[in-house]
Amino acid sequence: MATDCEGCRSGKPLDFDFSMAFQPIFDIAASRVWGYEALIRGTAGEGAYAILSQVSDEQRYRFDQACRVKALELAARLFPRGQNTRLSINFLPNAVYEPAACLRATLIAARRHDFPLESLMFEFTENEEIVDTGHLQNILTEYRRQGFITALDDFGAGYAGLTLLADFQPDLIKLDMKLIRGIEVSRPRQIILATISTAARELGIQVLAEGVETEDEFTVLKAAGITLFQGYWFAKPAFETLPPIDMSVRATHRADRSRVA
Repeated sequence: MATDCEGCRSGKPLDFDFSMAFQPIFDIAASRVWGYEALIRGTAGEGAYAILSQVSDEQRYRFDQACRVKALELAARLFPRGQNTRLSINFLPNAVYEPAACLRATLIAARRHDFPLESLMFEFTENEEIVDTGHLQNILTEYRRQGFITALDDFGAGYAGLTLLADFQPDLIKLDMKLIRGIEVSRPRQIILATISTAARELGIQVLAEGVETEDEFTVLKAAGITLFQGYWFAKPAFETLPPIDMSVRATHRADRSRVA
């Protein structure tokens, strides 16, 4: 009996190569790196668009599979052992034929590299129009059954907004950087942030702020109760390696805690 899906068998082979960069996700409550997002890059470090622009409709299924395997291979080599560091991988819901079958290559790669399944997080973006909501629900159900963390990326910038969140409750939502940019001087953005944070808390969903670039943005977001952060103010993505964390971020958080004490 075949264990892989029709799309993986019949899709057009990739005629290009690619690699990954890694950007940290920082947990200020624990003062540690919570995980890293794997970001597509060319083999010489070219940006994601240089690769994504080469992916044809006939290749998107195999490309989605290849991205997962590449991210796992690099993370297994780079991540510190025994620290429960999460690996966040982007996936295309519309590129998944049958959830269990399409996970075969992912599970094989995780076993081969002894990478714990509970440390894997799969992000799907609100910027991709979901043509079959029932199919997405099946994907999330299967991923959770396997022990994966699920996340909704670019929240607040895509097709469905709160409607998508009403239909699906992932483990985590990542606030879109357009909502975060300039939030320290925007009362409407601050009100929207507070509303989203309250809704997420009531639904048992963690909130991650991505694209954080300034200390002022960080201060407002932290005051709203957000503890997971990603962005240039912490560290830029590093090609095929793990970037160092700006120690001033940790120092700022420790200073805040000492003043409270």
